[in-house]
Amino acid sequence: MADGIPRLPADLDRMKAAVIEILEAVGEDPNRDGLRDTPRRIAEMYAEIFGGLVFDPAKYLEVTFAVAHDEMVILRDIPFYSMCEHHFLPFHGHAHVGYIPDGRIVGISKLARVVEGFARRPQVQEQLTSQVAQAIMDTLQPDGVAVVVEAEHLCMTMRGVQKPGSRMVTSAMRGQFRQSSVTRAEFLALVHGR
Repeated sequence: MADGIPRLPADLDRMKAAVIEILEAVGEDPNRDGLRDTPRRIAEMYAEIFGGLVFDPAKYLEVTFAVAHDEMVILRDIPFYSMCEHHFLPFHGHAHVGYIPDGRIVGISKLARVVEGFARRPQVQEQLTSQVAQAIMDTLQPDGVAVVVEAEHLCMTMRGVQKPGSRMVTSAMRGQFRQSSVTRAEFLALVHGR
């Protein structure tokens, strides 16, 4: 368990066999010295980085505290790593999460854990952004939720169009953040440090 994220109870032998098959298919010798343990290492890595498949990250939000605070709460610059489900290459960046409590708050580390939990799945950024926002909205039932995710995708920077440094930005707005342009603008200004 890494950072509270369980490991995927995976069929490691099956994953190792698949990696051996890929190595042979690209013309490599899986028995050569540098590659001998690669199938095991990759299988163990997948069990770790796909741990988000075996639990619901919204569970992190179940413990709340009654607090008379009805203004924005923001946790910004949450680092994350995920795997693009289209090419199985990493994408990584930062998530910015805000909500307007309706009488109950959650520990701030739980917001980061929700991002991490959804990121540890084969994923696309658009879906990751929406999943984080919807989990917070459904579980905490705040007056609003805003999530902005900024990430670099290796499937675009190291292959294909090959544009390193390009960053994709996605957002998901719920409740007051969607309904009020003033609230949305305040969130975006605070996220970007203005």
